[in-house]
Amino acid sequence: MLMSLFGSLLAQTSEDIENLQSQITLDSQILGEQFYFWTVVVMWLIHVGFMAYEGGAVRRKNVMSTAMKNILTIAVVTPTFYYFGWYIYGCFEEGWPKSGHASPDALEGFCGLTAPWSVGLGPSLQDHISLIFWLAFLLFSWTTGSIMSGAVVERIRLSAYLILTAILGSAVWIMDAAWGWSSGGWLVTRFGFHDAIASGVVHGVAGGFAFGVLLNLGPRIGKYDLQGRARSFRGHNTHLTLMGLMLIFTGFYGFYAACLVIQSTAFPGWLNIYLSPSTLGTIAMVITIGFAGGFTGGWFASKGDPFWTLSGGLAGVISVSAGADVYHPSLAYLLAISGALVAYWSGTFIEKRLRIDDAVGAVAVHGVAGFYGVFLVGIFAGGFPTGINNVESSMGGQLMGILAFLPLAFLPGYAVSWLLKKANLLRVPAEVELEGLDMAEFGMDFYPEFERVPEIIIEPDGREVDGAPVLLDSYWQTNGKGKVPAGTSSES
Repeated sequence: MLMSLFGSLLAQTSEDIENLQSQITLDSQILGEQFYFWTVVVMWLIHVGFMAYEGGAVRRKNVMSTAMKNILTIAVVTPTFYYFGWYIYGCFEEGWPKSGHASPDALEGFCGLTAPWSVGLGPSLQDHISLIFWLAFLLFSWTTGSIMSGAVVERIRLSAYLILTAILGSAVWIMDAAWGWSSGGWLVTRFGFHDAIASGVVHGVAGGFAFGVLLNLGPRIGKYDLQGRARSFRGHNTHLTLMGLMLIFTGFYGFYAACLVIQSTAFPGWLNIYLSPSTLGTIAMVITIGFAGGFTGGWFASKGDPFWTLSGGLAGVISVSAGADVYHPSLAYLLAISGALVAYWSGTFIEKRLRIDDAVGAVAVHGVAGFYGVFLVGIFAGGFPTGINNVESSMGGQLMGILAFLPLAFLPGYAVSWLLKKANLLRVPAEVELEGLDMAEFGMDFYPEFERVPEIIIEPDGREVDGAPVLLDSYWQTNGKGKVPAGTSSES
C-alpha cells in the first residue's frame, strides 16, 4: 500500500515537474516574442533614416525617386526573403544544403524550420518565436539593400536596383550569415569566426556588393572633370541627411538588441548569435560609446565636415560591432575613433584616386569599416571562446571569414550589374539623368510651391558654380554635341 502511494506521488511529482518545464519553455518563448517584436519596431527607424538620409543627399530633381526606391526595397525583399532567403540561412550553414533536410517533407531541424512550408512560418499557437525571429532577420535584409541604395542614387534604373537588392537581401548576405553568423556555420564551428553584431556579415558584405555594382554603373554626369578631378554635388537638404543618420543611429539599438538570444532559464539570460553568454548592457554600452568615438574621429579626420562627422559615427559603431559582446568600453571608444578615420580616408581614396562615384560613401562607411571591424577582433579579442563548441577566436579565423565574404559579396554584385549593363538595363539614359528622375518617372516637380534655383556644383578647387553648363559640357563630351537635353537650362 505504501509503495503504491509512493509511486503515485512520484508520478504526480514527475508530471508536475514536466508541466512546470513546459510552462517555463512557453513563458520563455512568449518573452522572446515580445522582445523581438519591439526590436523590429525600433529597427523600422533605420529605414526611415535611410530614406531621409538619401533624400537629403541627392539633388532636388531626384528626391521622390530616391524615396520610392527605399520603399520598394521593402516590397521586393520581403517576399523573396520569405520564400527562399530564410531557407538559405537554415540550410546552408555547412556551405551546401544539409542532407536529409532539403525536401518539403523534412520539417524537423533548423533547416526545416526556416523553410517557407514550415508550420513555424505561419499562424501557430505552439510556436511563438519563429515568425518574430524571421522578422528581425528580414529587417537586416532591408538594411543591406538600403546600404547599396545610397551608393547608386541619381543614375540607376529602378528595375535594375530592385533586381540587385533582391539578390543582395535575399541570397548574398543571408548566405554569408549562414556561414559565419549562426551557431552551426562552418566558419564558426571550424575556425571560431566571431562577428557578434555583424560588422562584416551585414555591413561589409553590402558594401562589397555595392562596390561591384558601382564599377559597372559609372559616375554621375559631371562628377569628374577632364583631368579626372572630383567635383561635389550639393545635396537637396543637408539637415535632412543628418537627421536621417540620427534616425539610423536610433534604430541601431534595435538592431543590436535583435542580435542577442534570450535564454531566461539559464544565467546570465542572454546569448550572442553564436549562443555564447553575453549581456544586453554590454552591447548597449559599446554602441553608445562607439557612436561617441566615431563622431570624434569623423570630426577630426574631415576637419569638421558635418556629413563626415555623422558618417564617422556610423563607421565607428560598425567598426566595433564585431566584438561588441567582449570589448571593454575604453577599448571600444578608441577603436571607434580609428574606424571613423579609416572610413574617411578610404572614402576619399575611392572618390578621388579610384574615381568611383559612391554618392554617400557607403562602400567606405559600411564596406571598409565592416571588414575592418572583423579584422580588429583578430587583434583585440583573439582567444575568446565562440559558439557552442567554444572554439577560440583568432586572427586566422577572422581572415578566413574575410576571404570567404569578399568574393561572396563582390562577385554577384559585379556579375549581375554587368549583365544588366550589357542588356542596357542598368542605367537611365543620359537625358533622363540630366532632367532628373522625378520628372522622368512621375512627370512632376514635388516642390511646386518653391522656386527651382540653379543647380550648384562645387569644383575641385572649392568654387561653387552654376551646374547647368558643367553638366552640359560633360554630356557633350560623352554623347557628342547636339540638341540640348530637357531640364538643363541655367534656370533648371
